[in-house]
Amino acid sequence: MASGFERVDEDKERGLDHGAWVPLFLMYPEANIPVCQLSIQSERDGNYHYNLGKALAPLKDEGVLIMGSGAATHNLEVLRKDLDGVVLPWASEFDTWLKDSLLQGRYEDVNQYEEKAPHAKMAHPWPDHFYPLHVAMGAAGENAEAKLIHESWHLGSF
Repeated sequence: MASGFERVDEDKERGLDHGAWVPLFLMYPEANIPVCQLSIQSERDGNYHYNLGKALAPLKDEGVLIMGSGAATHNLEVLRKDLDGVVLPWASEFDTWLKDSLLQGRYEDVNQYEEKAPHAKMAHPWPDHFYPLHVAMGAAGENAEAKLIHESWHLGSF
């Protein structure tokens, strides 16, 4: 295939992950749309997921909504109730880097976040809540412009 992706396996036994059903429940409470959820390949990198998004991009022309759900930071081991309303410095630094990279169109930097971003491993000890962003970036296209629509912090770093 031209995209470099040879095949897709389908798991008909597994239901939707919370990363899919929570936003979809809020967006489409009647659940009256078809949904296909992709699995993140944790052993792969940001470039792989970006290219996966690029391969899916033509579906937009058919009216398919391609979205990614995750978190700018996602380290459950360091969440603290006593820090609600306070942002830990490492989380703020990573988030600022990510916002700046996206808003300035530095998508290749985001694909290389493990090497380029401050505190990348602290912000994402496992990439499963970050790679959906890479898929969405790839699907949006190289000339897409990012826009910040929401920002909030909970438990010090979430």
